[in-house]
Amino acid sequence: MLLSDYHAIGKRKQLVDIIDFHVHFERIHPFQDGNGRVGRLIMFKECLNNDIIPFIITEELKLFYYCGLREWGHINGYLTDTILTAQDQYKDVLRYFRLA
Repeated sequence: MLLSDYHAIGKRKQLVDIIDFHVHFERIHPFQDGNGRVGRLIMFKECLNNDIIPFIITEELKLFYYCGLREWGHINGYLTDTILTAQDQYKDVLRYFRLA
């Protein structure tokens, strides 16, 4: 159901679509250890596939990320803002290394 709903969105996904998929994936993923890493890797890949700047949840953002996951569906902006901050950090790294 999760994958069919995600694919029904169409070829071009928006960041919010990727985040929503990620939250639902994290909520159903059966493993206690490693599900966050797998889910974040999928988000990274999906961002690249959809020409969206990817991001990495750093240690300093991890608590905000966890809170955002917990609040998704009630206060979506919390996770979205955390991810936008992570994107800004990733853009800084790209600029530093002069990468497009």
